[in-house]
This record gives sequence, structure tokens and C-alpha cells, in this order.
Amino acid sequence: MLEQMQQLVESAREDYNKAKGGNRAAGTRVRKIMQDVKNLAQEIRKEMLGSRED
Repeated sequence: MLEQMQQLVESAREDYNKAKGGNRAAGTRVRKIMQDVKNLAQEIRKEMLGSRED
């Protein structure tokens, strides 16, 4: 899952730079990717908490 998160962040890099330049569509794509990263991070967090309880 960590590799998947890294790929998501890397895929947002170009759009992030475009968004900083004023491209609104790129900003929308970055926000969507960051939401996906957030959800994945929550899954990883739950997994880690579950392994701690065992």
C-alpha cells in the first residue's frame, strides 16, 4: 500500500506544478489525487492499528 501511495503522489507532481501556474483543471486533479492519498493513508493506519492489537 505504501508503494501505491508513493505512485499517487508522484502522479500529482506535474499537475501540482501546472496548478501553481494557474491551471484550474490541474488543481482539480491534484485535489482528487490527494483525497485518494488521504483514504489510502487511513487504510494503512487501520491496518497498523489492527496488527498492534494481535
